[in-house]
Parts: sequence; C-alpha cells; structure tokens
Amino acid sequence: MDVLKDPLVFATISTLLGLFVGSFLNVVIYRLPVMMEREWRLEAASLQGESPDTAEPRFNLAVPRSRCPHCGHLIGALENIPVLSYALLRGRCRHCSAPISIRYPLIEILCAALSGFTALHFGFGAAGCGALVFVWAMIALCFIDLDTQLLPDSITLPLLWLGLLLNLSATYTDLASAVVGASAGYLTLWSVFWLFKLATGKEGMGYGDFKLLAAIGAWLGWQILPLTILLSSLVGAVVGIALIVFRRHGREIPIPFGPYLAAAGLLALYWGTPLTAAYVGLL
Repeated sequence: MDVLKDPLVFATISTLLGLFVGSFLNVVIYRLPVMMEREWRLEAASLQGESPDTAEPRFNLAVPRSRCPHCGHLIGALENIPVLSYALLRGRCRHCSAPISIRYPLIEILCAALSGFTALHFGFGAAGCGALVFVWAMIALCFIDLDTQLLPDSITLPLLWLGLLLNLSATYTDLASAVVGASAGYLTLWSVFWLFKLATGKEGMGYGDFKLLAAIGAWLGWQILPLTILLSSLVGAVVGIALIVFRRHGREIPIPFGPYLAAAGLLALYWGTPLTAAYVGLL
C-alpha cells in the first residue's frame, strides 16, 4: 500500500489497468444494449402471455466468447491484448484478414490516458479510486449512447448510489450537497423534458439523461450542476450545428445528449471548483 502512495507508481498502475478496463468496456459497449434488447423482448412476450424463446443462446458479458463478425473466428487470448494485438495484427482478423474497427484500440488508449491522469490528479485513496470508477462509467455511457441512444440503468443507477456512499465521508462534497445534487440533477432535466414536450409535442431527451445528471450531482454536489449543464449544452449545440452544416445531418434526426453530459461531468470532476468560480466571476 505504501508503494501505491507514490504518485508515479499509482499513475503507472492505473494507466496499465486502464488499458485492460478499456478492453472490457469495449465488450460492455457492444453487449449491454443487446442484453437489454433481449430482456425487453422477454418482458414483452411475458406481458402478451407468450412463451419466451428458450432456444435463444446465452448472451451476457462473458458468454459467448468474442469472435470475428465476418468469419466467426474465435478471438484467442493473444489476439485480445489491449492495443498491442491490434498493432501486431495490423488492424485485421488473423483468420480472414477482415478489417477490425480502429475504435477498439482508441477506446483502450482513451481509458488508459484518462485513468493515468485521474490517478495523478487525485492520488491514491478513496477519491482517486472512486474517480477511476466514475471515469470508466462515463466512457461506457458515452459510447453506448452514441451507438444506441441508450443510457442503461445498470450503469447510471449504481453510479448514483456509489456517489452518495462515497460522500458519506465527504470524499468529493458533503452529503447534503450530494443528496440535493442527485435530486436537482434529475428534476432539472425532467422539467426541461416536460416543458419541451408540452410546447412541441415531442420528446427532447431520454430518461437516461435525467439519471446521468443525477449521478453527476450525487458525486460532485448540486453546486456543480449549472456548470455541467452549461458545458454539455454548449458542446452539444456546437457539435449539432456542425453535423447539420457539414454532414447534412437532418434536423429531425436525434442527437444523443449523454456524451456531452459525460464530457462535462469529467471536466467538472477534475476542475469543477475553479471553473465554477470563474463562471460565477463572469456573472
């Protein structure tokens, strides 16, 4: 334990751990939405009085083994080493030479870089270890929402409760601020959702966005919420306008808000206090 208190040692271990966590997050990002869809089908069948499809093979985060989507080749352990395997295979399946998405190693590198930075920023302890979990959850939520426009309860809700538990000892903020932050985070976007729906008859965002902002509030306190909403809205507006102008992204096509909330949550985790002070100072 004393060795881990050395900032460079903790950062190095966190970076290496981040590589392997990033590899696992690639699995979560792909498989969790599929698992949710299967669960919804079973629930729908049950509500309609139909028998569930028991012939459907098991599918979870561990089963079946990862395989090439083109030829079905099972991915061996040596082909699944974060970043290194991709480089050695030159981004192609060893069996059929089909291209492997560059996104897999990029997520691993992103996770490793953010993990190392988080370890340096917070140091070894409850705040540092908790922040690593927060970062990993934000990465998973960001890419799941980009792919499917879903923010799974199986990530957002445990994240919310973990934030409250960590703040029992005021790890990031005092408990009262955390509880108010969780409530205000949810109710703020819930109110925006209903105001927009009453005004336009359309749903402007999903319920997962409410829960994600509630989780951020539970970790960092209500004081950080205005900054988080401002940053996520600004980034979302800029990216949305850019997509419409440069890529002819139709205005009627929804743009997921979760990635911008996740990015704003990370900025708030690292620099929330000085950014809030600067923001209030400008006002």
